[in-house]
Amino acid sequence: MIADDAHLEVRLARDEGDRRAAQRLRYAVFVEELGGDGPLVDHANRLECDALDAHFDHLLLVDRRRDAAALEHVVGVYRLLPGDRAAAIGRFYCDDEYDLAPLRATGRRLLELGRSCVHPEFRGGTAMFHLWNGLADYVLARGIEILFGVASFHGTDIGRLRQPLAYLHHFHLAPPALRVRVQPGHFQPMDLLPVEALDRRAAMLATPALIKAYLRLGGFVGEGAFVDHAFNTTDICLVMDTTLMSERHRAWYTRRKAPGGPAEPAPDAG
Repeated sequence: MIADDAHLEVRLARDEGDRRAAQRLRYAVFVEELGGDGPLVDHANRLECDALDAHFDHLLLVDRRRDAAALEHVVGVYRLLPGDRAAAIGRFYCDDEYDLAPLRATGRRLLELGRSCVHPEFRGGTAMFHLWNGLADYVLARGIEILFGVASFHGTDIGRLRQPLAYLHHFHLAPPALRVRVQPGHFQPMDLLPVEALDRRAAMLATPALIKAYLRLGGFVGEGAFVDHAFNTTDICLVMDTTLMSERHRAWYTRRKAPGGPAEPAPDAG
């Protein structure tokens, strides 16, 4: 898939060099920029890795002007795990944070999304537009019916996030049949304010653009937030049932148009 920009290409990772370049970009964003860490992060080689990387498809935005040998060619990334592959390895990444039993019980084709980020020099332009187009192609080609994954607020100060978390809980909670819930022992309530105390404008300003993009497509959130101290984030689980998308939103998706235009989402640590 060639993007409109002549020097950009959207494609899946082809080899270990591509995967390592994706991990290098993730390190620059999640570790160096946002202060995250993890047990498998390779600080010596500047690679943000985890045990499931080998099982995911890595959707890449590649700048063909940049040096692939130096792992500089990947400037945007999305990590994708189809449900059949998750079943084969016995888990999704999100299983550590959320009880995904409601999604598994649907018997429908699932896709887990995560680790979405863009190189700083490519933010504010068309980079995420191209990644969304690549994601749409991937979903349509595989007949995916439900997309989900954790998306992140930067930081772990719940008090600072009470407006956006409460807004999401009161207005975008998933229907019971799709309502995943934070694992016992890690449950952080999101209904931190009553409806009458919400400031919608403040809530929206504090909500990362990636989360707002999913909501515009008809996405929902699971119940409860997960405070990820290793990644220095507060996570929510986003769920999108493609059959519940409005005709307008489905047209956005299938016409290869970025939801809400090319606004640049914040990194997604999931």
